[in-house]
Amino acid sequence: MYQVLARKYRPQSFAELLGQEHVRATLENAIAQRRIAHGYIFAGQRGTGKTTVARILARCLNCVEGPTPAPCGRCSSCVEIAAGNAPDVIEIDAASNRGINEMRELRENVRYRPSRDRYKIFIIDEAHQITNEAFNALLKTLEEPPEWAVFVLCTTEAHKIPATIASRCQQFAFRSVDFTVLVERMTEICRQEGIEADGEALAVLAQAGEGSVRDSLSALDQAIACCGAKLTGAEVRQLLGMYSLETLQKTTDALEAGAPAAMLEIAAELENSGKNLQYYCRELCRYFRNLLVAKIAGVPTRLIAASAAEQERLAATAARFREEDLTRWLQLALDMYSQLQYSLQPRLHLELGLLRLLHAGRLKPIEEVIGALAAGGSAAPAPARGTGPAAGGGSARMAAPAAAPAAAAPVRGAAPSAPGAAPAEGGSLKQRLAAALEAMNAGLSAHAVEESEIRESQNTVEFVAPRAAVLALRSPDVAKALEQVLGRKVKVVVTAGGGEAAPSGGGAATGARLDEAAARALEHPAVKRFQELFPQSQIREVRNLRED
Repeated sequence: MYQVLARKYRPQSFAELLGQEHVRATLENAIAQRRIAHGYIFAGQRGTGKTTVARILARCLNCVEGPTPAPCGRCSSCVEIAAGNAPDVIEIDAASNRGINEMRELRENVRYRPSRDRYKIFIIDEAHQITNEAFNALLKTLEEPPEWAVFVLCTTEAHKIPATIASRCQQFAFRSVDFTVLVERMTEICRQEGIEADGEALAVLAQAGEGSVRDSLSALDQAIACCGAKLTGAEVRQLLGMYSLETLQKTTDALEAGAPAAMLEIAAELENSGKNLQYYCRELCRYFRNLLVAKIAGVPTRLIAASAAEQERLAATAARFREEDLTRWLQLALDMYSQLQYSLQPRLHLELGLLRLLHAGRLKPIEEVIGALAAGGSAAPAPARGTGPAAGGGSARMAAPAAAPAAAAPVRGAAPSAPGAAPAEGGSLKQRLAAALEAMNAGLSAHAVEESEIRESQNTVEFVAPRAAVLALRSPDVAKALEQVLGRKVKVVVTAGGGEAAPSGGGAATGARLDEAAARALEHPAVKRFQELFPQSQIREVRNLRED
């Protein structure tokens, strides 16, 4: 009778175990030192060797030469344990024997000594399925079992094991088997079975296993049954329903070209060929993830479960995009995958999701927008977005100060004048001062100067301005600009419109207190930083919260 590869090539000793070195080393040392615990919890994803290690542990403990880390494999205990019919190794499927009555029966069985072997070993598969009442019935026995009893609890969901049980056992976390280890193992099995398989076919089978040895070998069994003694990558992909890089690359080509029609063609082709759209989205998520990893970590890397040739192709594709775009696309693909699980119209959701990927690729990073604003350029999105030329659609003041005459308006983004440099001649003091402030990227103060009346004396320059402009006129930039324009230092006096004085020294009046608070607010580092990032912003009002 035919025996599947996963059972035929199941490890029979610790030396044959794949990818669980930490478990193997700990158990071998414990057996060699005779420090054998009465309870173990083996936790990990499916197909990583939990039940296999439990059987190997049973062979090590009950071998006639043991306890030994290397069982002989020839004695009756070793042979019967490998065949699954040893009288003193009891395997229990907790998925179907999960109640309190089964645990009571197990507790009664523990009381009796082994019929032949050294230890009576209880291997409980899918232990997380046991009910809380059944765990409570087992609790005392598991805490203080007889000296001949060893419990091994195997589970894929360790968090469901009660803490009272877990604290009485030694816990081992089984890891996913590495991609390269899986490929090497299947290469060896194919050699022994006389199967000719290319590297791409084995890579596809290892990807299908997702770190599970049993799943990978089951897929290999299926591929041999379908394709015969010669396996190719294309045939195996078609058999398992997996998508090639060429198929997934159509999406990135459409993203790079900005072609919405191509995106809709992809959805139509998948629908017409009867493909599972949700599975396609899952593969698309994996594809974007691999592109992102190739972009960040480079290739070759063990972080991508793919052959060396596929990794090179992924790196070439990733080089065409920014890291931010790949991250955004991966998040959108994950959202699309989760939505398709509950969608009654999967094709519509897929089409919408693919178009969202396309539009998300046209977004500009916020750093570029802020940099463009600071340099005086346009913050408008890329032309492909089809928006108007205005960046924010705001007022004319956000684009440029409208009140400044064309002859005196400086070019935005020009380097500020050096202190003491002679400004351009011509124009009134207000025009020259506004131009100097614009050159210093102090657009708010320049606007305030334009809205105020200037009275100049020998050592004093007085501004009569609306109260909303008083804050900006108190900025140190105004004094620096006046020094550049006049060529000497002068005293700046700001008077609020309507005859209300706003002297620098302050006073007892409410208006003076508000102006002092406004001056402190303008000197705050956070406010200055905000004005540097957004030079065309305006502060309309400052309130003293202590007096509200």
